[in-house]
Amino acid sequence: MEVDGLDYMYVKYARVWIPDPEEVWKSAELLKDYKPGDKVLQLRLEEGKDLEYCLDPKTKELPPLRNPDILVGENDLTALSYLHEPAVLHNLKVRFIDSKLIYTYCGIVLVAINPYEQLPIYGEDIINAYSGQNMGDMDPHIFAVAEEAYKQMARDERNQSIIVSGESGAGKTVSAKYAMRYFATVSGSASEANVEEKVLASNPIMESIGNAKTTRNDNSSRFGKYIEIGFDKRYRIIGANMRTYLLEKSRVVFQAEEERNYHIFYQLCASAALPEFKTLRLGNANYFHYTKQGGSPVIDGIDDAKEMVNTRQACTLLGISDSYQMGIFRILAGILHLGNVEFASRDADSCTIPPKHEPLSIFCDLMGVEYEEMAHWLCHRKLATATETYIKPISKLHAINARDALAKHIYANLFNWIVDHVNKALHSAVKQHSFIGVLDIYGFETFEINSFEQFCINYANEKLQQQFNMHVFKLEQEEYMKEQIPWTLIDFYDNQPCINLIEAKMGILDLLDEECKMPKGSDDTWAQKLYNTHLNKCALFEKPRLSNKAFIIQHFADKVEYQCEGFLEKNKDTVYEEQIKVLKSSKKFKLLPELFQEEEKVLSPTSAAPSGRVPLSRTVVKPAKTRPGQTSKEHKKTVGHQFRNSLHLLMETLNATTPHYVRCIKPNDFKFPFTFDEKRAVQQLRACGVLETIRISAAGFPSRWTYQEFFSRYRVLMKQKDVLSDRKQTCKNVLEKLILDKDKYQFGKTKIFFRAGQVAYLEKIRADKLRAACIRIQKTIRGWLMRKKYLRMRKAAITIQRYVRGYQARCYAKFLRRTRAAITIQKFQRMYVVRKRYQRMRAATIALQSLLRGYMARNKYQMMLREHKSIIIQKHVRGWLARVHYQRTLKAIVYLQCCYRRMMAKRELKKLKIEARSVERYKKLHIGLENKIMQLQRKIDDQNKEYKSLLEKLSSLEITYNTETERLRSDVERLRMSEEEAKNATNRVLSLQEEITKLRKELHQTQTEKKTIEEWADKYKHETEQLVSELKEQNTLLKTEKEELNRRIHDQAREITETMEKKLVEETKQLELDLNDERLRYQNLLNEFSRLEERYDDLKDEMNLMVNIPKPGHKRTDSTHSSNESEYTFSSEITEAEDLPLRMEQEPSEKKAPLDMSLFLKLQKRVTELEQEKQSLQDELDRKEEQALRAKAKEEERPPIRGAELEYESLKRQELESENKKLKNELNELQKALTETRSPEVTAPGAPAYRVLLDQLTSVSEELEVRKEEVLILRSQLVSQKEAIQPKEDKNTMTDATILLEDVQKMKDKGEIAQAYIGLKETNRLLESQLQSQKKSHENELESLRGEIQSLKEENNRQQQLLAQNLQLPPEARIEASLQHEITRLTNENLDLMEQLEKQDKTVRKLKKQLKVFAKKIGELEVGQMENISPGQIIDEPIRPVNIPRKEKDFQGMLEYKKEDEQKLVKNLILELKPRGVAVNLIPGLPAYILFMCVRHADYLNDDQKVRSLLTSTINGIKKVLKKRGDDFETVSFWLSNTCRFLHCLKQYSGEEGFMKHNTPRQNEHCLTNFDLAEYRQVLSDLAIQIYQQLVRVLENVLQPMIVSGMLEHETIQGVSGVKPTGLRKRTSSIADEGTYTLDSIIRQLNSFHSVMCQHGMDPELIKQVIKQMFYIIGAVTLNNLLLRKDMCSWSKGMQIRYNVSQLEEWLRDKNLMNSGAKETLEPLIQAAQLLQVKKKTDEDAEAICSMCNALTTAQIVKVLNLYTPVNEFEERVLVSFIRTIQMRLRDRKDSPQLLMDAKHIFPVTFPFNPSSLALETIQIPASLGLGFISRV
Repeated sequence: MEVDGLDYMYVKYARVWIPDPEEVWKSAELLKDYKPGDKVLQLRLEEGKDLEYCLDPKTKELPPLRNPDILVGENDLTALSYLHEPAVLHNLKVRFIDSKLIYTYCGIVLVAINPYEQLPIYGEDIINAYSGQNMGDMDPHIFAVAEEAYKQMARDERNQSIIVSGESGAGKTVSAKYAMRYFATVSGSASEANVEEKVLASNPIMESIGNAKTTRNDNSSRFGKYIEIGFDKRYRIIGANMRTYLLEKSRVVFQAEEERNYHIFYQLCASAALPEFKTLRLGNANYFHYTKQGGSPVIDGIDDAKEMVNTRQACTLLGISDSYQMGIFRILAGILHLGNVEFASRDADSCTIPPKHEPLSIFCDLMGVEYEEMAHWLCHRKLATATETYIKPISKLHAINARDALAKHIYANLFNWIVDHVNKALHSAVKQHSFIGVLDIYGFETFEINSFEQFCINYANEKLQQQFNMHVFKLEQEEYMKEQIPWTLIDFYDNQPCINLIEAKMGILDLLDEECKMPKGSDDTWAQKLYNTHLNKCALFEKPRLSNKAFIIQHFADKVEYQCEGFLEKNKDTVYEEQIKVLKSSKKFKLLPELFQEEEKVLSPTSAAPSGRVPLSRTVVKPAKTRPGQTSKEHKKTVGHQFRNSLHLLMETLNATTPHYVRCIKPNDFKFPFTFDEKRAVQQLRACGVLETIRISAAGFPSRWTYQEFFSRYRVLMKQKDVLSDRKQTCKNVLEKLILDKDKYQFGKTKIFFRAGQVAYLEKIRADKLRAACIRIQKTIRGWLMRKKYLRMRKAAITIQRYVRGYQARCYAKFLRRTRAAITIQKFQRMYVVRKRYQRMRAATIALQSLLRGYMARNKYQMMLREHKSIIIQKHVRGWLARVHYQRTLKAIVYLQCCYRRMMAKRELKKLKIEARSVERYKKLHIGLENKIMQLQRKIDDQNKEYKSLLEKLSSLEITYNTETERLRSDVERLRMSEEEAKNATNRVLSLQEEITKLRKELHQTQTEKKTIEEWADKYKHETEQLVSELKEQNTLLKTEKEELNRRIHDQAREITETMEKKLVEETKQLELDLNDERLRYQNLLNEFSRLEERYDDLKDEMNLMVNIPKPGHKRTDSTHSSNESEYTFSSEITEAEDLPLRMEQEPSEKKAPLDMSLFLKLQKRVTELEQEKQSLQDELDRKEEQALRAKAKEEERPPIRGAELEYESLKRQELESENKKLKNELNELQKALTETRSPEVTAPGAPAYRVLLDQLTSVSEELEVRKEEVLILRSQLVSQKEAIQPKEDKNTMTDATILLEDVQKMKDKGEIAQAYIGLKETNRLLESQLQSQKKSHENELESLRGEIQSLKEENNRQQQLLAQNLQLPPEARIEASLQHEITRLTNENLDLMEQLEKQDKTVRKLKKQLKVFAKKIGELEVGQMENISPGQIIDEPIRPVNIPRKEKDFQGMLEYKKEDEQKLVKNLILELKPRGVAVNLIPGLPAYILFMCVRHADYLNDDQKVRSLLTSTINGIKKVLKKRGDDFETVSFWLSNTCRFLHCLKQYSGEEGFMKHNTPRQNEHCLTNFDLAEYRQVLSDLAIQIYQQLVRVLENVLQPMIVSGMLEHETIQGVSGVKPTGLRKRTSSIADEGTYTLDSIIRQLNSFHSVMCQHGMDPELIKQVIKQMFYIIGAVTLNNLLLRKDMCSWSKGMQIRYNVSQLEEWLRDKNLMNSGAKETLEPLIQAAQLLQVKKKTDEDAEAICSMCNALTTAQIVKVLNLYTPVNEFEERVLVSFIRTIQMRLRDRKDSPQLLMDAKHIFPVTFPFNPSSLALETIQIPASLGLGFISRV
């Protein structure tokens, strides 16, 4: 591996690839940096195992580096930074296994891996998505290659080729089939023959006769084919041509184990029971030798009988008739029966066939040949020498080989015949302008035993590989030269030596042909010649060591050993001529000789090797001159020679075209879906040249970036000062700093070229820079987040603390309260306990105490009693003793006292005597006495008070005592009385006791009775209670049952209600869906109808041009108009208005049905109904035409009568003209008399009144003239067409009645207007009287007209009688009688006219009198108004007050025009009216109002022809202008708006109550009165639908180029998306250059559309539907591209899409359109963007995705997840297991398997009724419209 200059990339953690015997390459990671000179690398495998990788000591090559993960899974392998085998293999495996992507680009090659599973990526929606797209913009696909080929063919006008190659089973045929389907779908065919269907129909035929089941493939193509699809100058398919190569004929007679013969044989056997196949005498496939050898007659999932039906249908489509088909089947059945022919050996050199051998007899019957002759030549052969011919028997082995050779030869010729007929069917008579060839060719093959067919196959692949290498080399060179890069010769593998070895002079093929010419040539001698010629002389040729019958060739892909055995036989392809002659001699079977005649004409008769494949060439060669008797086989070219010639022709064709390569890879040999075998894949990649492409690319500058892409991607590596305005110089400056070695890159004109590995190096620098920036951002953000987190945590902690502390405080308070309460409870409890205990103890103590104390008291009492008694005794004793002692002592004391007191008294006396003698003594005594006296006095007072109180108490006590005494006395008396009463009561008690005893007895009896009654009552009560309880229980049970039933009923009712509501909602939704579907189907039919109509018009125009070119001259307007009318109507006198819409719808279908019947087959049930109606109408039309022809024939039979009628009509016309002239002269004379006769009143100020009178007289006369003309017309019609008189009478009667009613209505309106003019009351009365007189005159005129009609009826009867009489007269008498009758009629008519003139004179005189009074009044009123008016104005002024009110009063909101001005009206109002300019300044919908007012007037006149003609011309005109300017949005919008307004007007003024709700009374008066235009409303509704669909197509065409660029590619948010390396297939740049569409472009376009629709006055509901459709297109196209572009599925792109969608939603909000349903149409896109952005790892993420993405289908969700690609290393890929989880969760979801949305879907449109408030009478017609010929009525 070359790693020059990349040593610095081998650092620690770098990942490399190392060889592995099992997985081919394994990924490993460096554990330490590599240093130059190291011989060993320290690696760690992905499974964690450490490994020492030894470098090669000679080459010292380092293992290849692994690409960054961000580049893995790229669409283009050349986008990889490291281009080598392991990178390619890994990228393909990741895309195939993880992302389920089978296509990958490798430069110019599309690598297609067979998934062995049906994938939904080939539908028509996918084809439409790839159509017109750049190859690099979409994900790799076979359709992208086909589109590129188709685009280059149209752009470069050069033929293209798509070369599809690969092993058997790799999917070559399928890829080629899809490429052809793409061309057929995109281009379409230029003719009505549906060539594209025929091209596709050739596939089933070729597969049935050329494909078979092999061990590697159930549908393996056993031949190569090159199909040229031809295109005309408009690049539409016109035809095709097929060339085939190397049919494997040996498969007809031999199949290996588990293989089958060609499919067609098994299809025949499976259909053997069909009646038409009975003659083939077929049976089960196991019966025939040629179909049973493989032992596997059935393929799983394939029904051979159904495939047979498809084959036969394809044959029929390609023009192979049933007889030829049966001939083909006879030949195939004959081959099967031939295989069952058995031989019996007679001896070693001869054999025989058993007599009447059934298989041979069946074969001979089917082939139409003689049994004996065929049996003879199967066992013998003819040998021709120079002199004579010998018939020699052959051995059994040779006979079997000859039989098999014959079978192969027949099949090969049949194959060629079928191919030739397919080519004839696909051939086009139109000259082919260009073609695209699709080559489905076998790939390089190598097996254990390789023979002649592998040799030819590998030879062809050598040639193709050489062409491929040269093409790749050439492209590289062109790219370098275009970019002005120095070109250095790249060394690439040139396989020319190998090709020379095979095809050069004395090469292998030459030696083989030479050996075949030798009489005794053999495989051994040929091998020896090979050894002698090439061994040791050619490096590519080798001889095996152990074999002398084999040789080895070194091919570009691998060495292959070929076994020489069988080469000569296969190259000669010997078939016995005698057997062929027998088959040619078949007289009964014409097809059989035809096969062998073709063989003589064609150079290449498909005579390939017995086990090889047969080449087919259409080149005719001249036969060589043969000697007499010499067989043609000697001059037959060998298979090798034919193959070499056809291969050279193929290479010439390919070299003349631009090739596109598709390499099909077989991922495994077991046909397992999405299973990747690395060994097999690498083997095929090497063989198909993909790795060679990589090697050539890697040798130069494989990585290429535009300067803008490089700048966008690596802007992060630049500093601000490095960024210059010149992007190119900026990139140069930066690169010189980043990559020092200038050889690693080159600067081109538009791109930068990098050598291998440099992009990875830049990606590493960018990733390091981004990683450093991310770390810095993460550091800052994490610090900020941590600070925020800390502050949040601190705040939360404080809050928590506050709450916790509060909680704790509350808890503590609660604890205290509880403690206190507990203590209180304890206190009272303890108190209670103690008190109880105390009380018990106290009670016990008291009891004890009482007992004890009682006992003690008693004892004490006894003792005290004893003591008391003893004391008493002692008292008495001691008393006596004491008294005795006392008395003695007292006597002694008294004696002593007396003695002492005497002594003391004597002494005191002495002292007193002495004191008394002194004064002081007396004073002292006196003071003491005073004090005592005072004290005594107070005492006395106190005692007095006390005494008084005592007295009071005493008195109160006395009173109380007295009262008590009295009370006691009364009590005593009462007691005495009570005592007496008690005595009496005692007597009464005795009597009562006796009564009581009696009552007790009675009571006892009563109690016994009561007891018995109570017992019975208790028993009854008990029974009753028991019964009641039972009843209650039953009642409760019944209640519960009732409640249960009620609950059930309620539940059932609720459930039924809910189910009914759900059903109602579901049915409503279903009905709405059905209605929408039906509406959509109907509108699609209208769309198809309009398309067919346009095609019919185009064809008719072309036919007209072809017819009118040789006939110059001007066209007649009337005939042109009638032809325009006839497109939609059948204009005849008997056609009614009711038939018109149906005929309008059916006529184009009738005319176009034969032109394009294939398109009508798609119109399902409705079209069949329409066709039935069309058929009935056609029959009716045929009958009418037959009647007309019969009538014409009758008229031709009567030429004299016709001549008489012409003479009669001419006389009548002359007479009427003379009468008309007389009337005109009389009126002119009357007018002159009025103007010349001037009275004095005429010169008064009221003189202009006479002019008014004259005007009115003129109008009356004109009206009279019109009436006369109508009468004359009626007369002429009555004379000429007697069949139409009754309808005409009714019509005119109705018309007259209608006019009368309208006149009456006018009178009412004029009266109402007159009341508004208060100042002109008197004048109004005069006007009313005048109008009444006019009304009477009109009524009289109406009566006269009715009388005339009656007279005309009578005259018609007379005419009929006269005609009946005239028919019996001779011609001369007949003319005379008719003249007399006509003279009589004209005389009567003249008299009638004279009477009318007299009446008119009376009316004029009466009006004169009225107008004189009227003029006077006007003069009086005008005097007051003329004071401030100049004299010059006085003359004209009096007229205005009269005329102007009259015009306003007369106007009824109608517009009158002449019938001949209808085309001018349509031309000015529709065809030449442009939305820009004139239409911009008009009232919205003015053309519709004008047209409706014209229709109103025609309705007012009761003129059905005029209504029909106007409506038809209007519809045709709108269609014409839309066909002419149908691609202009303003035009389509303008006429959609006006068509809808016209439709609304027809509804609003139809007179139907449903449409008159919002009308004003005045508008209700304007309703249509005579015609019901409901069917025309339907026609207009259909026209509006067609215009709407055309508007949607215009919108789509305008928006389509903008959507992908604006919504996906453009970076609305700059810098979010990083551009990844793109490889060879460059994407459209997402950088906004000039001309690049952005989101602003889309919004500007939406604004433009919206403003135009609003300006045109389109209905708001219709605008909402248009906006919804636009948003659906935007969402669908964006999502479809997202699903097909892997580079768009990233997180950043999801954000871009979300932003873009938000901008669109903002636009909806600004326009007040959020309720239009437009936002809902973007829901799938919004969910896809969300899916790109959400996390995609865990099961919760999967659940969230499943619930979020309800608007996306399962296929779309899985596709987005598979496509999700990280743009930067920091994004993570979606794991396969996660995608499986999503699929498991969504497996029950029932949604469409379709991947893409239908971007062409158009929502069914509705036109809600929107009445106009605009009054018709107020509408003015601008002069700019050029409608001066229209007058207001």
